Amino acid sequence: MKHYLLLALLALAGCGEVSQSKQGSAVNRGDEPSYKGASTAQVAKGWTPGDKASWDKQVRERGQLQNEYVKTNR
Repeated sequence: MKHYLLLALLALAGCGEVSQSKQGSAVNRGDEPSYKGASTAQVAKGWTPGDKASWDKQVRERGQLQNEYVKTNR
């Protein structure tokens, strides 16, 4: 009897799903380009929000920092 009760509880627990929809400020803000960016203090130095050239430069620099070939051939 206990096994059936436990099995029923486990089956019912699998049926309940928490809503995963975005709420408030987490909602997609549209199709803004990435380089338009954040207005927070956590932006990289040398990058100006809204400047595509400085965005491209920062992305290239980050890519080079993750390039293992460059790291091992110093």
